[in-house]
Amino acid sequence: MRFVIITGLSGAGKSQAVNILEDAGYYCVDNMPPSFISKFAELCFSSQGKLNRVAMVCDIRSGDMFGELSENLRELKRNGYAYEVLFLEANDETLIKRYKETRRKHPLSVDDRLPEAIARERALLSEVKDSATHVVNTSSTSRMQLQRQLLDIFSESDLNKRITVNVVSFGFKYGIPLDADLVFDVRFLPNPYYISELKEKSGLEAPVSDFVMKFTQSKAFYDKLVDMVDFLIPYYIEEGKSQVVIAIGCTGGRHRSVTFAELLVKHIQEGKYRVHATHRDYKNG
Repeated sequence: MRFVIITGLSGAGKSQAVNILEDAGYYCVDNMPPSFISKFAELCFSSQGKLNRVAMVCDIRSGDMFGELSENLRELKRNGYAYEVLFLEANDETLIKRYKETRRKHPLSVDDRLPEAIARERALLSEVKDSATHVVNTSSTSRMQLQRQLLDIFSESDLNKRITVNVVSFGFKYGIPLDADLVFDVRFLPNPYYISELKEKSGLEAPVSDFVMKFTQSKAFYDKLVDMVDFLIPYYIEEGKSQVVIAIGCTGGRHRSVTFAELLVKHIQEGKYRVHATHRDYKNG
């Protein structure tokens, strides 16, 4: 039995998530009041297999009732019902852009401007996020990427795959990713930016990656990087961590960091872990 509660920031993709899980065979309910969760769980867990995959959205649209969510989750635990919490989030810039495109009103927007409403919602959701089983940031994620990510988590029959590794390339001049668990700096390597025929290319292209990796220090760093990642991931799993974000940065996030992120993703895939790559800044770098 998989019993999934979907929550998170308004505009972060909860509607898409519930549609994806419904297509994957989950029985789905949108806008579930927190006080109904325990009773609904009782019905599902006693259905004798008729409902063995269930997902529901419970979010700030419940109004004042949403404050009861944490207590209702604790009640599920006390009653012995196993559940997972999927928390969807995105950065402020993305959320504001999505609201402007859809012209919808934020649930907490009364007299406040949209940025203030988003900030209030983040504060109200902080406790739930901290205890979530899975946290997914959709800031730079397409629907297809979100679908692959959620199906990796919720349609995976091999329960030994208990962790998702997100490898993010970035440019230090645009800031370090806020959700990074591990940050590696490759600015010490020769920079393809200063090679005229490579400047406009990215680490996704062979001429750049070949240039980056032809140096002794690049190969030595890569060996040490994969050795550390191979060492850490099993311990993260042992500690119950469901995801880890590995950020690799160079100056602009276009050449060196992208090269190493792509190589690291391929290595992690060989270890049979779920892994996703995000190149946050390469179009800017």
